[in-house]
Amino acid sequence: MVDFNALRTDQIYYCKRPLNLYQSPQAESLVTQVATGRYLQIASTREATKAIYVTLCEDDYPGWLQFADLDALIPTQDAYHPPQLSYGEICDRLPQVIAFCQAAMATPNEYLWGGTLAPNYDCSGLMQAAFAAAGIWLPRDAYQQETFCQAIDLKDLMPGDLVFFGTAQKATHVGLYLGNANYIHSSGKAQGRNGIGIDRLSAEGDRVSQTYYAQCRGGGRVVASYQPGQRGW
Repeated sequence: MVDFNALRTDQIYYCKRPLNLYQSPQAESLVTQVATGRYLQIASTREATKAIYVTLCEDDYPGWLQFADLDALIPTQDAYHPPQLSYGEICDRLPQVIAFCQAAMATPNEYLWGGTLAPNYDCSGLMQAAFAAAGIWLPRDAYQQETFCQAIDLKDLMPGDLVFFGTAQKATHVGLYLGNANYIHSSGKAQGRNGIGIDRLSAEGDRVSQTYYAQCRGGGRVVASYQPGQRGW
């Protein structure tokens, strides 16, 4: 177990079990989840009542970790080394990404805001988990993933590309393109679904497909694995 008083901002910690990160020092509102084997750093050791502020190494994502979960952190002398992948290597791994999403859909699930761990995901959490399972790191949130990707027109979409939805100002939802105008995504109740499903990029599909199509911003192609400090949002 890590002693709170011994925590250091220059130390990297290994997560030995799944963890939740929250939006506030009161540990309220889930913002993301942390899979076993991920790495994090302490972003601040300022006093708080229930949680400490941390940053995940793989995607630079911040959040508050409950004091009760400090026993899951193991100090390590190893530096975090992000994967360096060529576009060709990423293309070779896209079938794994698609298979991950299809397997997740086949497992009973529901939409979970902040979810990145099976069985329950939010939209961008499913995308991040699917690519991470193939050794490719994406930023955490949909708008970050859109900025990170190479923008492509919908007519040029290929299986394994991402499709972004939202307002004119910002992407708020993301799915994985499967081909033949179909994409897989995790969607909340407000848009007519509660979990992972397949919909169509079409104004003439069912109600869920039509709702999302009206919000479509465009496509994005993953051409690299995220590198820490690469933030552009």
